[in-house]
Amino acid sequence: MKIAFRRGLLGPVLALSVVLWALLATLAPGAHAAGGLDEAADALRKGPVYVDPRAANQLSAADADKLAQKIKDAGKPVFVAVLPRNADYPPTNLLKDLRSKVGVSGVYVVQLGDGFNAGADHRVMSVNAVRNLVGAVKRSDYPTTDQRLTSFVDSAVQQARGHAPDAWGGSSDGGPGAGAAIALGAVVVAGGAGAYAVVRRNRRKRAEEERAALESLRVVVDEDITAFGEELDRLDFRPGEPGADDAMRADYSHALDAYESAKSAMASAQRPADVQAVTKALEDGRFSLATLAARREGRPLPERRLPCFFDPRHGPSVADAQWAPPGGAARTVPVCAADLTRLESGQEPMTRTVDTLDGRRPYWDAGPAYGPWAGGYFGGGMLPGLLMGTVLGTMMTSPAAYASDFGDGLGPGPDGGDITGSDFDPGDFGGGFGDGGGFGGDGGGFGSGDW
Repeated sequence: MKIAFRRGLLGPVLALSVVLWALLATLAPGAHAAGGLDEAADALRKGPVYVDPRAANQLSAADADKLAQKIKDAGKPVFVAVLPRNADYPPTNLLKDLRSKVGVSGVYVVQLGDGFNAGADHRVMSVNAVRNLVGAVKRSDYPTTDQRLTSFVDSAVQQARGHAPDAWGGSSDGGPGAGAAIALGAVVVAGGAGAYAVVRRNRRKRAEEERAALESLRVVVDEDITAFGEELDRLDFRPGEPGADDAMRADYSHALDAYESAKSAMASAQRPADVQAVTKALEDGRFSLATLAARREGRPLPERRLPCFFDPRHGPSVADAQWAPPGGAARTVPVCAADLTRLESGQEPMTRTVDTLDGRRPYWDAGPAYGPWAGGYFGGGMLPGLLMGTVLGTMMTSPAAYASDFGDGLGPGPDGGDITGSDFDPGDFGGGFGDGGGFGGDGGGFGSGDW
């Protein structure tokens, strides 16, 4: 009998078939792992924590079990490996190779001898979030591996997107018998169409949510564009006026170009992530106007600074000031001259508020769609410190937000915990770790120096 599959269903069916045959392989008598990364990957497909027997002195069995239970209870795809530093685990591409062999999208954290590092599929956790967590753990200088891993996992399970692999939820009483495996095979084939339908439905739902978020955000972005256009109208500058020079004309032309770029970028925006280009253009244009004003008035040219934290429409900041959100810790934020005066006199700054379901709220308490909006003004690297303890600050470091790294849309693709085999972006597991926080490396990637 011939069984015909639709082309669109073949991928999910094959993926599920791989799960079946992997399960059957674990049931086979005498099955054993090849050692090194193969053994580690085989163990991580069955559970969230693997400790190489040669590294047992770094993490006890009891601590490993407790860590594994924490991850299972959270239901998130966080993989932990504690490995000895030897020839079985070459450090240069260790995280990439481990991710390839496990074949499941997620967050991977490895303790290799005295070294510590992590990587994640960008749909599961943003590059910035991983970098910040790794750096925080390293700089904390925890005395034990258990404390180091627990600190990372506690944060990772809150921020990771997706679900734990289904294989982690299996029974520990020896597994299903051959009859159950055969029945599972039938379910795999019959369930292919259902799995494909669920994936498509989830993607449609995500796309609808992004469209709705963009429409809410569009109101605020259009206000920003309009405000900048009004600044240009009030400027009263003519390129041919007496005293105008080439530098002034260049500033004015740059501001006009920024205005047109912002309008064009907003008109073509398809996702909340796309508005980062809009606000970046507006920030650039406002600095050009500030420079033009200084030239016309004979003042020193302004320093290139971030816009006012409380409302980017106020223009470039002139100083840094201490400020704390209600119930939050104090932090240093860039402020305009007017808001600096208000803060110094004990008054509230003129904060940008936006409409939410709970009424008008400051933009930093309005939801994840404002992540790319703020990222265009302030840059992703500055935002974690500026927004620490606010709703937006928490959401923007989570991949569940509408943009990863304050600009890259998640787009279609597998969620955390989905089987992808070796089909993943290797860039998610290498590069860009700042100073590395110690352990003998500069943090410039996942090379041997990081370990």
